[in-house]
Amino acid sequence: MFTTRPTLQGTFGMVSSTHWLASQSAMAVLESGGNAYDAAVAGAFVLHVVEPHLNGPAGEVPILLAPAGGEVRVLCGQGVAPAGATPAHYRGLGLELVPGTGPLAAAVPGAFDAWMLLLRDHGTKRLADVLAYAVGYAEHGHAPVENIGATVETVRELFETEWTSSAEVYLPGGSAPRPGRLLRNPALAATWRRLLAEVAGAGDRVAQIEAAREVWRTGFIAEALVRQAGRPTLDTSGERHTGTLTAADLAGWSATYEEPATYDWNGWRVCKAGPWSQGPVLLQQLALLPHELPRYGSADYVHLLIEGCKLAMADREAWYGDAAEVPLRELLSARYNAARRELVGDKASYELRPGTPGGRTPRLCAYARGAGGDALGQYPPGSGEPTVAVVGEPAHARAGGPTAGWAAGSTAGWAGEPTVAKPPTSAVPGEPEISPDGTSRGDTCHLDVVDRWGNMVAATPSGGWLQSNPVVPELGFPLGTRLQMTWLEQGLPNSLTPGRRPRTTLTPSIALRDGAPVLAFGTPGGDQQDQWQLHFFLAVALRGQVRGGLDLQGAIDAPNWHNDSFPGSFFPRGTRPGSVTVESRTDPAVVTELRRRGHDVTVGAAWSEGRLCAVARDPETGILSAAANPRGMQGYAVGR
Repeated sequence: MFTTRPTLQGTFGMVSSTHWLASQSAMAVLESGGNAYDAAVAGAFVLHVVEPHLNGPAGEVPILLAPAGGEVRVLCGQGVAPAGATPAHYRGLGLELVPGTGPLAAAVPGAFDAWMLLLRDHGTKRLADVLAYAVGYAEHGHAPVENIGATVETVRELFETEWTSSAEVYLPGGSAPRPGRLLRNPALAATWRRLLAEVAGAGDRVAQIEAAREVWRTGFIAEALVRQAGRPTLDTSGERHTGTLTAADLAGWSATYEEPATYDWNGWRVCKAGPWSQGPVLLQQLALLPHELPRYGSADYVHLLIEGCKLAMADREAWYGDAAEVPLRELLSARYNAARRELVGDKASYELRPGTPGGRTPRLCAYARGAGGDALGQYPPGSGEPTVAVVGEPAHARAGGPTAGWAAGSTAGWAGEPTVAKPPTSAVPGEPEISPDGTSRGDTCHLDVVDRWGNMVAATPSGGWLQSNPVVPELGFPLGTRLQMTWLEQGLPNSLTPGRRPRTTLTPSIALRDGAPVLAFGTPGGDQQDQWQLHFFLAVALRGQVRGGLDLQGAIDAPNWHNDSFPGSFFPRGTRPGSVTVESRTDPAVVTELRRRGHDVTVGAAWSEGRLCAVARDPETGILSAAANPRGMQGYAVGR
């Protein structure tokens, strides 16, 4: 089979990530004797530097780890809502939704502590060793990918007039980053150098990591984060607000380990983070599949997967979250899914249809019930663009320029997980990620590593990106905005609740066969992540072996799609009932048949759906494999 790149194979180590510098930095750690966990931490901190429009140190990360000969575990790097982040507080400010940007949307930062725990408990390297790559790129510069500059241009007016600390980093001399010119972040480099200096005398490797955790929670980093949360900041409400994050919130939280949610399908066991994440959506989609699947890639096949996704996402809206007990056992049970499977008919559904696991009555938020009206960005097929952002896209004003909404004080402006805007005229043959309205859908980051001992890790870092909050001037990075994924309506599984995690879309995966970890994979993409991952996983599972290994690259390259028939997770929480977006490489006969079945199909660019990464290990031979997504022109796999 022809693929854009080969599926890499070897026996020493493999890395796949959404940026080549992160992949190669992680590989350098493996070459120096480190294991998969050392490599993942090094790669993650490089991602903070080279993909600052997609993640940052004050963001969040779920990590799935599979130690050689051990059990798969989830390391939760999703911080909780601060103690002062109550629905009453936000409603008292006249808000109906948590803003998509600014300090009011900031949860307790979670990514840094999660990476520290991974390094402490499973790594072998010292903190200075794994941070060296990120420090070097921040201090001496790196050649930025085009999308960093494109992102900065969309928020130029905001940076120049309001978020001036961000302009100092990302508009030096008034110029946005561009390929061919080195991009530096001296403040970030200085932060890590000061951190390393403060912990150098703490003792051995573990003691230094513990000291670094304390500096983050109670030292100079914590102090700067709290000061930033207290600065009035213009957000997507059009008003300036201060946040709720306090020193006590930072000091009282740490990342935690937990058991994964799992589902057994056709000889595979798929492992995900629990229902505080979107992860079980992939498991529910697998549980909804019939015993006999239609031909791979056919209209019947695509229709089946789309309709199953709608049912799983409806359950996500009704049942998932950290603010209530989630009936996951029932949601994955054979009896429940047999009944749900009967709801999939020949025609596209335009309804949000959550189930009743164990006889429970689902409760949807007012927005999901339709009370949000046009504020949701809802519109019927063929009626043209909504007046607010489509789910998953940056909420920039569609008329009057990319930052017009900020000047007007409207709810327009960057929000949600970023999908980097590019003018339609920049779309040329071979350049991926251009959607019909000129924005790309890739966002967030992903990183997979497998080493020669069989240790495996999958992680999806996100949040704390440059367009989420102003850069903390003392630190060189911004706060995150994950609280925007919660509801201010009380009594829901995902209601904003102090001390509880907002439900996240971040959802890395590890799959086992016969109890042995075989495959680690994931993708950026907000609400689309488990849609793209399902198609990838089925492509691997159904299409079998190529050249003695799993055909990872072929599965990544296969034309993909997504639907938006459910409330989006990001401000302003849009939905597009019946919508399906497919890549133009999709068989035209499939598109015609989907439309005949009632799907509102948009044909996007040829390479516009997903940014998948994957690594694999054959437990019988020890052969390692890796592949990375060509979409976006920056994800790469390396290994030997």
